[in-house]
Amino acid sequence: MLANHAESDVHGIVSLLKMWSFGFRYVRLSMLFPQSCTRRLYTVCVLEYVHNMVTSTTQQGERHLEYTKNQTIMVSGCTGFIGSHLATRLSSMGYSVRGLTRKDMNDHDNITYVKADVFDLPSLTSVMKGVDVAYYLLHSMEGGKGDWQDFAKREKEQAMNFLQAANTSNVKRIIYLGGLVSSDGSELSPHMESRIKVGQILASGSIPVTELRASIIIGARGGSFTMLRYLVERLRFMVCPSWVGSYTQPIAVDDVVAYLVGCLEKKETTGRIFEIGGPDKMTYEQLMRTYSTYLDRTLFILNVPFLTTRLSSLWVDLITPVKAALARPLIDSLVHDSVVTDSSIDKIIPMKLKTVTESIDIAIKEADSNSDSAVIRRNAKTRFGLNQKIVLFSLIALGICGTSYYWLDDRPVVYEPLWLSVSSVWYVIIAFAVIMVRNETRLGYMVAGVLAWVTLSFWLFDNFYVVFDASIISTEPNFMMTIRNFVGVVVAATAIIASHNLFHKSVYT
Repeated sequence: MLANHAESDVHGIVSLLKMWSFGFRYVRLSMLFPQSCTRRLYTVCVLEYVHNMVTSTTQQGERHLEYTKNQTIMVSGCTGFIGSHLATRLSSMGYSVRGLTRKDMNDHDNITYVKADVFDLPSLTSVMKGVDVAYYLLHSMEGGKGDWQDFAKREKEQAMNFLQAANTSNVKRIIYLGGLVSSDGSELSPHMESRIKVGQILASGSIPVTELRASIIIGARGGSFTMLRYLVERLRFMVCPSWVGSYTQPIAVDDVVAYLVGCLEKKETTGRIFEIGGPDKMTYEQLMRTYSTYLDRTLFILNVPFLTTRLSSLWVDLITPVKAALARPLIDSLVHDSVVTDSSIDKIIPMKLKTVTESIDIAIKEADSNSDSAVIRRNAKTRFGLNQKIVLFSLIALGICGTSYYWLDDRPVVYEPLWLSVSSVWYVIIAFAVIMVRNETRLGYMVAGVLAWVTLSFWLFDNFYVVFDASIISTEPNFMMTIRNFVGVVVAATAIIASHNLFHKSVYT
């Protein structure tokens, strides 16, 4: 870098001397030739000089561009939502990319994958040697309940290790993507507080850090967008908490990547914090309605202010593929407005930002066309699709078995009001479970499992007399109903196993 500045200074001095030389040359020519002839000769000299300067500058620019592309760029979290897009973009532009992952991966194009655990400082330091610029795209909002409660502590440890490894490896720049929240004086959510703290930790060292603070990012694998998307797709009527009235400025993942690349190429972004967002400002309710309009469906929303973020995260966990461990920190952050108040980056990296509708269209098409960006990861052992069909067929089979009380059973009790009322509720629950299972919700799997357990127990108790020579529910059923009860028990047990597999194997990636 210093060599480049020195070379630039030398070129400046040489240029100044050439200009003085032209001046002296003009004075001498004017004394020997007529003034008109002197002007022509001087004009030719100036044009030649300008041509040489332009050619020299172009060659210098080409040499500088070549130097930039020869840098080694590390993308941490390169298999994640943002990291995968960024690594691909940098690779297509000719950069040498080193992708940091926690698993073994095969190299491809200009991307070299290196395996290291950010919590293991020695391994992290070893893979960062030779890196010129490092992108920090890590978070710890994953795992179970215990992991979620500790995510801020783990994010702090990750950032400190990353900074120490970068210092040891002589990394020249760090570019960090954080979260955007408007400072209205209210207490920040743990998630946003942790994001800001991570930026402060990275900037506390001697390495210059560029921090981008983004509003909600719309993309096929974005956590916040996935929550809103699945809520709209699976529910026509929603009871929503007050956070749906918070304002946001959604930005397309492609635009975020463009800003990240722009920060790499524009050195005036070094050591600064920028806010980024899309061209549209709206509430989360308006965002959901925009998506429902995109789907050409009607959405009914009832705002209930007393719903807590904890209840909201549990509901999201049951309705969408986003686990509560990820949903809780995200929802906690949605209570704050997330709009751009400083658009200074537009002067440095000007671009035409995509609208919300354009961003949604790109995200949905990407999700539909790219199997790698599917939101549900099918477990290889239990085979999600097979279990899905088993649960649906089991629920239908339970409903058919239940009708046999009215064409096989000869006991009068099945026509009493209480029995009919319970049967009606049972069929309503079956119908609800079928709808929720078809929509691939954990709520559907849970309801199907609980319903199957209750049904299995009921039919076993109805056949209690077979083993203990006594009836619990009513009088002893006839032989055909006894056989039917045992068949129903098998069907219910099948539904229990399949719904258990679905409930515990549906994971957001």
